Amino acid sequence: MNDTMTASLVARVEDAEDRFFAGLLAGDAGIVEERLDPGFLLVDVSTGAVIDRAALVAALLDGDLDFDRLDLVERGTRVYGDVAIVVGRTSLAGSFAGTPFAVASRYTHVFVRAGEGDWRLASGQGTPIVTP
Repeated sequence: MNDTMTASLVARVEDAEDRFFAGLLAGDAGIVEERLDPGFLLVDVSTGAVIDRAALVAALLDGDLDFDRLDLVERGTRVYGDVAIVVGRTSLAGSFAGTPFAVASRYTHVFVRAGEGDWRLASGQGTPIVTP
């Protein structure tokens, strides 16, 4: 694969991730659901709980999960055929079930190609950044 093809694939993956983040920030369950693979699983940054697609979408629909801020600080993306891995850093603030949260995190997202170049988030893992 040449550099132009690689750059194009990376741009498509990062666009899919940007749309996922925008959906979270807007509280738009439809956008978020559209960006997720049917088998999506997330390891929560705050508790380490495993959350599936239906639970994340329901939390947005019910208003239990609400973001005030979701800042992408950095990311690096690697593409391996129909799989892409994004490692990045975010700064988040909002509330879950009425309890406020604010966290700086490192994350790993795994995307899979779902057809005509469309990328879906299949898995995510968040790790809080703790300042000593």
